[in-house]
Amino acid sequence: MTLTAPRPDAVETDWEQFHIRPEDLEFLSAYLLEEETPLGPEALAAELIRHRIQQQHEQAAAHQAANKPYLPKERYAVGDRVSFPALDWTAGKVSAVRPAKTLGEPDFEVITVEFEDGAQHDYAAGLEEHILNQPPEVEETPEDAADAAVAAHAARIAPLLAEALRESPEFVYIAGRWFPRALIVDVDSGQLNVAEALLDMASGGPLPTAQLLGEVELPSGLNPRLAEFSLDLALQEDPRFDEVGPSGEVAWFLRRLEPEPLQKPPLYLHYEPLEHDRAALTEDMLALEAQLDDELTSAELQPEGEGDQLQVALLYPHWRVGSLPLTRRLAALFPSAYESPRVRFDFVDAANDGRFQGWVDRSHGYVVGLHGWYQARGLMPGAYVQLSRGEQPGEVLVATETHRSSKEWVRTALVGADGGVVYAMLKQPVEASFDERMMVQLPADLSALDAVWQRRAGKPVDNLAQIVAGTMRELAKLNPQNHVHAVELYSALNLVLRCPPAPLLALLASRPQFEHVGHLHFRLAEQIADA
Repeated sequence: MTLTAPRPDAVETDWEQFHIRPEDLEFLSAYLLEEETPLGPEALAAELIRHRIQQQHEQAAAHQAANKPYLPKERYAVGDRVSFPALDWTAGKVSAVRPAKTLGEPDFEVITVEFEDGAQHDYAAGLEEHILNQPPEVEETPEDAADAAVAAHAARIAPLLAEALRESPEFVYIAGRWFPRALIVDVDSGQLNVAEALLDMASGGPLPTAQLLGEVELPSGLNPRLAEFSLDLALQEDPRFDEVGPSGEVAWFLRRLEPEPLQKPPLYLHYEPLEHDRAALTEDMLALEAQLDDELTSAELQPEGEGDQLQVALLYPHWRVGSLPLTRRLAALFPSAYESPRVRFDFVDAANDGRFQGWVDRSHGYVVGLHGWYQARGLMPGAYVQLSRGEQPGEVLVATETHRSSKEWVRTALVGADGGVVYAMLKQPVEASFDERMMVQLPADLSALDAVWQRRAGKPVDNLAQIVAGTMRELAKLNPQNHVHAVELYSALNLVLRCPPAPLLALLASRPQFEHVGHLHFRLAEQIADA
C-alpha cells in the first residue's frame, strides 16, 4: 500500500471521520494532570485537535528527515528513499539509475522509483531547468492550521469526546467539566455534614462551592480549582445535595428544602399518556397544537422562542401549581444547565422590583415558584403572563397587563357536590388581560375541584370521549350557535384532567359524535339533530 504523509504545512482534512482513540484519552489525562484545571468537552476537544495536528507535523518532519524530497535538479543513487511533494509526499525507493537517451539536451539521468504498493515509475534527475525544482512554499503554520481546525470542528467533536470520557473510569464529571479521577481529593462524611449545616443555615441555599470551601477544611496547599472540583464531586454523589446553578456556574442546594413541586411532580401536572392517532390531525389542528404552549407536546413540534419578551396564557394545572410550561418558546428566557435537572434563578416582579425564587425543572418540563405571585396579582386560568429577560443573568421579569375594566362577564366554572362541572357567564372581577378562549373563573373554594383530581389520581383514563362530550355540552350552552372552539375545550378539559392538545384534537377529528362546523369550532351531533 502506498505510504502517504502530509506536507509539513498540511492539516488533516477528513475531520468528519474523526474518532476518539485510547491514546487520545491518555493525552487528555496527562494534560489535565499537568494543568490541574477541570475543563469542559469543547475546551478538551480543542486541545485534542491541536495535539493531533502537532502529531501530524511531527510525523511529517520525521518523514522528511527519512526521505530526500524529490527535486529534478538533484541526483540520486540506488537505495535512496525519495518523497514527492507534488504527490502529497508519497515516498518510494530508487531501484535503478540510468543515463537519459536524448539528442541535443543537457545530460541528465532517469531514476526508477519503486513504491510500497509495488508500482514503479521513472523520474528525471540532474535536470537543472524544471518547474518542480521550486519546492512548495509553506503557506500556513501549524498554529494557524490548529486554530482553523478548532474553529471548524471542536463543537462537533466535543459530544463524541464527552461520550468517550463518560465511558472511561479514569475521568470524573461535574457541572460540564472533566477531570482525572487520580487527582481527586477524598472528602469525608464529616466534611459533607459541615456543608449540609452551612446550606441549612442559608435556608437550603443556593451557595457556590467556593463559599462552602471556606468552612469545609480540605488539605492545605491544594490547587484551589482541584479543591473545588473535589468538593463538587463529593456533593454530587451525595443525595442530600442538589447542584442547581445555571450553565457555567456551580451552586448547591439542600434537596429536602427545595419546593414541593420539585420533590414530586404535582398531581395537576401529572399526565397519564392517552392513546391517539396523530394521523387524524388536520393541518389546522397541527398549527393549533404548535401554537398552544403545552410542555407535553413533543419538543420538535414546538416553535422556538423569538425575542426577549414573550406572553403565555395560563392553563389551569399551571395556575393551580404556580408554574409555567417549559416549552421551546419559553425555555429561551430561562436559565439552563449542562446536566442538572433543576436550576435555581430569580423572578423579578416588573411592577415593584420584588424578587422571589424560581426553579426550572428540566426533567419534567416546567418552571415553578409563581403560586404566591398569581394569587397576589388576582390572576385566573387564561390570564396572560408576560415574561422578559432580566438585566442580570439568572433573572426573569414577570408582569401582567392591567385589564381595561374591573368587572366583566366571564366564563365561570361551578363544581357540584358530585364533582360535575357546569359553566355560566357571570360578572366577575378581572385584574389582568386574558385569552378569551382559555379564560375561566373559579370558585374561591377549590376543594370540590381538587377532589375530582384526587379521585382520578393513578387511574387510566378510559372515558375521554365521554368527558369531552360532557364538557362540550356544558360549554355549548353559553353560545347561541351551540358550538365550542377547540381551545375552549382544551382549557376546560384541563380543569379536570391533564391533557395535551393532540389527544383531544385527534378525538374531535375521528369520532362522528363531534361535528366540525368550521375554523376549529365543534358541536355534538346530538345538538345538530335537535336543532
